[in-house]
Amino acid sequence: MKINAIDVIELVIPFDDGGRGMGITPGRWDSVDSVLIRIETDTGLVGWGDCFSYVCRTATAAAARDMIRPMLLGRELDATPEKLNHELQKRLHIFGRYGVTLFAISGFDIALWDIAAQHAGKPLHALLGQAWRDQVEAYASLVRYADVELVQHFCRQAVQQGYRNIKLHEIDPEVIRAARRASGPEVGISVDVNCAWDAEQARERLAVMREIDAAWLEEPVFPPEDFETLAALNAEFALGAGENACTRHEFRKMMQAGAVRYPQPSVIKVGGVSEFMAVAHEAQEHGLSVMPHSPYFGPGYFATLHLAAVLHGAPLFEHLYVTLEGDLAQGGTPLPVDGRVTIPQTPGLGFIPDPAILQRYRIA
Repeated sequence: MKINAIDVIELVIPFDDGGRGMGITPGRWDSVDSVLIRIETDTGLVGWGDCFSYVCRTATAAAARDMIRPMLLGRELDATPEKLNHELQKRLHIFGRYGVTLFAISGFDIALWDIAAQHAGKPLHALLGQAWRDQVEAYASLVRYADVELVQHFCRQAVQQGYRNIKLHEIDPEVIRAARRASGPEVGISVDVNCAWDAEQARERLAVMREIDAAWLEEPVFPPEDFETLAALNAEFALGAGENACTRHEFRKMMQAGAVRYPQPSVIKVGGVSEFMAVAHEAQEHGLSVMPHSPYFGPGYFATLHLAAVLHGAPLFEHLYVTLEGDLAQGGTPLPVDGRVTIPQTPGLGFIPDPAILQRYRIA
């Protein structure tokens, strides 16, 4: 089986989150930027991948087109996706072990796994290990509102829709407390501050985390690779971290340092399915529970669902709590219903893009 064609597709799909879209990205965040990878083989199989590209879409697309596409176009698929992933990382290491290089590799890796699973006639999770579930509990991952009334409104709305878990991206203690009051005592709450605090501030805010009975505090300090500080905080309160880490090697350092209770690889950033599964195996050896990072849609969303099927413990699926202007998946994305998402069972990822949506939101 040979790779006949590779397309790198840039998309921008607007969304509404009910807020101002300010606080996390450099400017207003009101759209999902995507770089999709489409790989077609000479047997007619088509695999789809997803590269992380929020705010960095043009750079990620350039890495995919200029560095990776030339190395894979025309290749015989006589090696596993893991081996091809390793080859790409080795040949491109001088261009970065973090950031856009790994984001681009992630997309190609996902597409190659999609092809491998379709070729086997099995859903992706069947190639990855024992499936422990056909549905996964989801949490509503709210954007940062920085507003008491807004966060209370959307917490109540999520609970009414059946979510039993919510993630905040707030940094103000009063807004965080308001979210707990609105959600009620039975709903699980985690708090991701996106590296907003220094070590002293984070230690002081642990009291707020205990007060609201948070499930975990996510990426409390900058820089995210300050494992020494994270380990000290993790000894006092459960931390989640890893959305900014690439490859199994960085996660190994994190876990060996005792810096995290809940490792959080993102399949479209960490290095794809191959690296995600390596992190999952490492986490299991350390007795830690993986909580995938997945605030995106498209092939990465579908891949995360398959990964959730084989994770040990009780993983939660992160669902970005926004309303997209268009659904990229033909037949519809499997969204949470009463707080749970059904894992696809068709061969491959189960993702096929809607041609009309692809055409409407594609960037030339």
